Amino acid sequence: MTPITLPLSNKRVAHYLERGTGEPLVLIHGVGMQAEAWYPQIDELSSDFRVISVDMPGHGKSTALDANAGLQDFVDWAIEFIEALDAGPVNLAGHSMGSLIAAGVAVTRPDLIRRVAVLNGVYRRTAQARAAVLQRAAELRSGAIDVETPLKRWFNAEEAQRIAAQKVESWLRSVDLEGYATAYTAFANGDEVYADGWHTIACPALVLTGSDDPNSTPDMAWQMAGAARNGHAVVIANERHMVNLTAPREVNCALRAWLQTEPVHETVKPEA
Repeated sequence: MTPITLPLSNKRVAHYLERGTGEPLVLIHGVGMQAEAWYPQIDELSSDFRVISVDMPGHGKSTALDANAGLQDFVDWAIEFIEALDAGPVNLAGHSMGSLIAAGVAVTRPDLIRRVAVLNGVYRRTAQARAAVLQRAAELRSGAIDVETPLKRWFNAEEAQRIAAQKVESWLRSVDLEGYATAYTAFANGDEVYADGWHTIACPALVLTGSDDPNSTPDMAWQMAGAARNGHAVVIANERHMVNLTAPREVNCALRAWLQTEPVHETVKPEA
């Protein structure tokens, strides 16, 4: 993978990994992760696509946003990044927080998107679920970081998941705490920001999650896919939140099918 640093406005930079040639596929990871968190997809899909996996603001080597940044600020950042790539419309996939960003770009700037994929995304949380993530965000802002709890929630004890769990643990322990807290707060408050805009998404939209993900539930996936004009839901059995790492074969198969879907050439007015 080739590491690249792309200058953005206000003296900020976006750092990303790139491999392969062909249609551009931009990948945005979740909170606490980094560009490398897409390694099974980079390895597989770069044989046919120009895969661009970017560090989210405040993660890896990408410049952080303002501490009070909300989801819309992260979406604006993604739009600026895609425009700076100067690669034309891209295929855009996001995981967890990255999926909220990807959906926000698809809603507000459909001209930049060929296809959009939402992996383990959230959509209209219950009041109980929202309270839990807001509490987690408050803990992070106070300087407390709990690595063990998400690891237990995301991975089981099977030997096949051990390597992925170790990688995720290393990323969580090395993340910049302020950048992590900013992104998590935006994530905690972001599940309804673009929810009403899903009906405007006309491009092929893949919505994928694991059947055992208690926060990015199958019901959320079905609702998002049903709201989009060309949505398709995939629920992978017996998998949790880090499904792109724990079930790479199934995820890569779903992504390839999505990437082979004919783009919809329709002009959709961006939402204000």
